[in-house]
Amino acid sequence: MGVANLSYEECRRKRVEENKKRMDALNLPLLSQALLDSSPSKSKSKSSPSKQTKHREMKKQLVVVRRSSRVAKQPGPVYAEVLVNRVAIPKRFSSARDYPDHFFASDEARKNAFERAEQLQSVLEPNYPNFIKSMVRSHVSGCFWLGLPSHFCKEHLPTNDGVMTLIDEGGDEYPIIYLARKTGFSGGWKGFSVAHKLADGDAVIFQLIKPTTCKVYIFRVGDSKEDSDSNSS
Repeated sequence: MGVANLSYEECRRKRVEENKKRMDALNLPLLSQALLDSSPSKSKSKSSPSKQTKHREMKKQLVVVRRSSRVAKQPGPVYAEVLVNRVAIPKRFSSARDYPDHFFASDEARKNAFERAEQLQSVLEPNYPNFIKSMVRSHVSGCFWLGLPSHFCKEHLPTNDGVMTLIDEGGDEYPIIYLARKTGFSGGWKGFSVAHKLADGDAVIFQLIKPTTCKVYIFRVGDSKEDSDSNSS
């Protein structure tokens, strides 16, 4: 009978028998059994080599430190704690305007400087607008930012950021960056403040003589007898 005339079941049985013969010839049944015998389930009782590793015990031992032969026969140095009194060196100020960082003008001294500024303001040319600014710590130290009266800025100063010029009583000019939206002096104001040793409580008149130029008059704390008495008390 030919292969073509065999039924499906006979062909299937024949293929199974042929495959089994091939497996026997290759010893596949024996290999599969050997793999089953060496599976992890058969060796659960055996512990892994890593678990059998013993931790090394570190022992501490005092040893003699080697010393140089030059000082080996000399006694070891003895250290003792001693108290040392720290000497506070007072800070020196080069002039009466070099105030310490914690200096604050008294209310009386601040008022006196402002009133003296008002006396000069009353006789200034009315065609040139002006205003008085009493200095505080943030104006003359730290951030060195000088905020200007908003109404004065809106009426008389430029609407855009730019450079303005401050002229002191000696005629020296100082360029200052003016920030229109923030209505204040920024870059350059620190240089002007340091150069003129402005301090807390000083009263400063800003007189606008040109669209971007101000004449500056400074009235210092401590310049009058009343200020000196209030600061010394």
